[in-house]
Amino acid sequence: MTKDKAALRVGMAGYAFMGAAHSHAWRSAHRFFDLPLIPELTAIAGRNQSAVEHAATQMGWASTETDWRALIERDDIDLIDICTPGNTHAEIAIAALKAGKHVLCEKPLANSVAEAQEMTAVAAEAARNGVFAMCGYSYRRTPALALMKRMVAEGKVGAIRHVRAQYLQDWLSDENAPLTWRMDKAKSGSGALGDIGAHSIDAAQFVTGQRITGVSAIMETFTTQRPTGGDYVGLGGNGTVDENTEMGPVTVDDAVIFSARFDAGPIGVFEATRAALGRKNAMRLEINGTLGSLAFDFEDMNFLQYYDERDAAGERGFHRIMVTEPEHPYVGNWWPTGHGLGYEHGFTHQVVELVTALGNKTQPTPSFAEALGVQRVLAAVEESATNNSHWTTTNIEETP
Repeated sequence: MTKDKAALRVGMAGYAFMGAAHSHAWRSAHRFFDLPLIPELTAIAGRNQSAVEHAATQMGWASTETDWRALIERDDIDLIDICTPGNTHAEIAIAALKAGKHVLCEKPLANSVAEAQEMTAVAAEAARNGVFAMCGYSYRRTPALALMKRMVAEGKVGAIRHVRAQYLQDWLSDENAPLTWRMDKAKSGSGALGDIGAHSIDAAQFVTGQRITGVSAIMETFTTQRPTGGDYVGLGGNGTVDENTEMGPVTVDDAVIFSARFDAGPIGVFEATRAALGRKNAMRLEINGTLGSLAFDFEDMNFLQYYDERDAAGERGFHRIMVTEPEHPYVGNWWPTGHGLGYEHGFTHQVVELVTALGNKTQPTPSFAEALGVQRVLAAVEESATNNSHWTTTNIEETP
């Protein structure tokens, strides 16, 4: 890498869980990958001045703002990274793109199809002027999942018959976990469906190269009220509840299950829950085809399971591929073979893909149009669940 490369000056809105993950990626990407632009952590924005100043010091940002609009108005910022709750995505992204700033927006793209459509239209217009937008579906960048896509494309499993996807967590199993914005539909859009189910939808469509055309769904909220106070810990937290504890309503789903059909014929089953005790981050995807099967579980993220029906009789069975070889996606820029990667590396690879595309003046993926496709599936799932699991189409033909 050379010192004469142009900088990509980043302004980030938000500084909590996703803000920390994105900050790490912006700091590290160019130190391991030869990028056409060098990311600079120029400014971070958050409403609480003392908290955002602490975050800036901790995560390496050069300056702070207490209003995301100030990021967009600054001449020394080229890209806006949106790590805020879903109800703010559309306003921030649209304003940034219209101001000529590139955008990286966390998933899901918005809280409604209408918002996502508007964002996609603005992004398309901006792209014609050389300003690009990308949605942050970081699991695409996990080496084993990227290898899974490659093997499917190479015909390793033949024609796809089944897709089964699960995303299992347990941080809301405790009914005394405090009420946060993730349990407020006005802010988050949905619960397990949009928070983690969106990842499964994107991963399934990414790996198969196919789109979901229709769904039949059920959704459930197990805990309808939660304490408004308590200790916030990670995604959830804990609190003591007695007769004096103030409670607030949970307005999103705790769990969702839906069946699906893909546009080239495969059928699928999806499950997302934040109440599966013992499952911490079990983002799973399995593909069954006419020649073999592939299976991935993020809790064992450096491995991919592969079954090949063409093996000799008596020798068939799933075998584990350790995805740490230089030939595997992204891995050659990291550690020696056998030295696995972690959760944070997916965000680094996301920055690598984004910055490389910007340097080449090409559209990064997933685009807002792709993310709109996921948003249509989310909307169809919710509509189906509201209407007694009635089969509901996703209107993918309306997605650019």
